Amino acid sequence: MTKKKTAKQSEVVMTEMVLPNDTNTLHNLMGGKLMHWMDIVAAIAAQKHSNRIVVTASADSISFKHPIALGNVVTLKAQVTRAFNSSMEVFIEVWAEDIPANKKIQTHRAFFTFVAVDQNGRPIEVPEVLPETPDEIELYEGALRRRQLRLVLAKRMDPKDAVELKSIFNIEEPKDKK
Repeated sequence: MTKKKTAKQSEVVMTEMVLPNDTNTLHNLMGGKLMHWMDIVAAIAAQKHSNRIVVTASADSISFKHPIALGNVVTLKAQVTRAFNSSMEVFIEVWAEDIPANKKIQTHRAFFTFVAVDQNGRPIEVPEVLPETPDEIELYEGALRRRQLRLVLAKRMDPKDAVELKSIFNIEEPKDKK
């Protein structure tokens, strides 16, 4: 059995500046570049939690709420929210800051899933997560629902077996017909 680690122990903060080579024709950060940065910061958080090599298993939908402009400073924060055997859910928040204008806005949030692997690339057990703050507890408690939804959408779980999703979709157990 592996020991438990706090969610805070996996926290990673990464900062980048949007340069001309990172932008599209509208002078905003290209979405693929942002997803690349998100994958890196989330992988580092998963590695810190597991002390293992990790591979990306999934990235939940990433909504582009606000464009990030050329010259903005981008801060990405990632932290493991919950661990399941060999997989870990990582929550990522992204902020864009226009330093000369003294403006900072949150632009993105996402959940990525990573799997810890051994030297042969086989999944390996990871420590449990101990949430401490109210926000960490909320993310931890919602992680099982998000995991089951990911598995159902990937057709790796039968929707009938996704017990955590039943309350969300008001799914009732079928009554025996007589």
